[in-house]
Amino acid sequence: MKRLFALLALVGAVGFGAPAWAEEKAAAPEVAVAQVAEAAPAMAVVAAAEPAAAAAPALVPNKGDTAWIMVCAALVILMSIPGLALFYGGLVRTKNMLSVLMQVFVVFSLITVLWVVYGYSAAFTEGNAFFGTLDKLFLKGVTPESVGATFSKGVVIPELAFIIFQGAFAAITCGLIVGAFAERAKFAAILVFMVIWFTLSYIPMAHMVWYWAGPDAYTDAAAAEIAGATAGFLFQKGALDFAGGTVVHINAAIAGLVGAYMIGKRTGLGNVAMAPHSLTFTMIGASLLWFGWFGFNAGSALEASGGAALAMVNTWVATAAAALSWMFAEWILKGKPSMLGAASGAVAGLVAITPAAGFVGVMGGIIIGLLAGIVCLWGVNGLKKLLGADDSLDVFGIHGIGGILGAILTGVFVDPALGGTGVYDYVANAVAPFDMTTQVISQLWGVGTVVVWSGVVSIVAYKLVDIVIGLRVPEEEEREGLDLTSHGESAYHH
Repeated sequence: MKRLFALLALVGAVGFGAPAWAEEKAAAPEVAVAQVAEAAPAMAVVAAAEPAAAAAPALVPNKGDTAWIMVCAALVILMSIPGLALFYGGLVRTKNMLSVLMQVFVVFSLITVLWVVYGYSAAFTEGNAFFGTLDKLFLKGVTPESVGATFSKGVVIPELAFIIFQGAFAAITCGLIVGAFAERAKFAAILVFMVIWFTLSYIPMAHMVWYWAGPDAYTDAAAAEIAGATAGFLFQKGALDFAGGTVVHINAAIAGLVGAYMIGKRTGLGNVAMAPHSLTFTMIGASLLWFGWFGFNAGSALEASGGAALAMVNTWVATAAAALSWMFAEWILKGKPSMLGAASGAVAGLVAITPAAGFVGVMGGIIIGLLAGIVCLWGVNGLKKLLGADDSLDVFGIHGIGGILGAILTGVFVDPALGGTGVYDYVANAVAPFDMTTQVISQLWGVGTVVVWSGVVSIVAYKLVDIVIGLRVPEEEEREGLDLTSHGESAYHH
């Protein structure tokens, strides 16, 4: 029966599950399936539940919840532009600053359009365990009156608010990938790769982890059996991901690592100075990421609630803990604390707490942050040397290793005995008995699936793009810099 439990937990009376999205119809309003939060940015799926009784009053969104999700969506957009763009831009050489800004900015725009055209429909409608349908192609049938469920029974928010919130998640995920092959990839190749990868890796992972029929579908054991069979593959496996540890971070990191291998190392690596050209921009970018991440994680609760507050506090303290642990570890190893180390540690903490934010207690969040700073420091140094890939901006070392660490530790610190919220059973309307071994195994299912899925899709996508367009710019263009050779502009004129 454990696989029938809705996978998201509650704090007190607040439920953390995947929101149910449905569009209201004149005669018979539907309360449909929803999203599972990281369970990543709260990623929900759209599935239809049983029509409400004709006499039942239509559910009306609370204005506070609506305002909260809209603000959080804007914060997630801020994470990409300008947050991620400045963080990455400061880490490359002066001659490539504008190219990185351009890549993040345009990838964000591209994925935004694709999300509305078909991405949302394929991720958050009921199809099979891996993909939804195209029933909501071009947002067909979605109106200002359409609503979707949250993690509490009988509580809804406007579907359009959910759409932009989830779309911002999809866009930043694709943007994260470009850091792995910065300073050497063709702009056209990046765009074509993103279309393929978004379609075949991001969408199915979002569906697998976050799609379910929503809390209102879990009325009794029989109904739960039916609803559970319509959920995404990893949701059925019991994997918890409050805001995107698997869907966003590990997914993007694997794509980046594969790209670093297939595109090859930067010309002159090891012989030419490749130090970051502006740690000032990197620090500003990291700070904007931290600020926007409150929307990313706390917004995944889908309500202005105590659960959102828990996710917000964990995002605050885990990030601070990781910045400190990375800095002190580096200080011990290298003799000096660095701004780059503190900023990198902060991002590592943000990544690691993402899958756990709404599930673990505050002390669990601090422990996850402290471990993330140290483990990810090893990821960008020792592990990077072992792998031998030129992951330019350490996408795998931070997002991959941090995401894996956070996903696994979610299964540990969600334990109520360790201050976590536990796993909520929407049939019993109470927190279910907790088995740590079972939950960690479920988390490993999530990690293993995304590593294999994203890896295979990425290899195929890069190969296709290489055959048709070519992945890498010519050596002379790389030496001159992508700002001028790819875009005819310079970031600076001095």
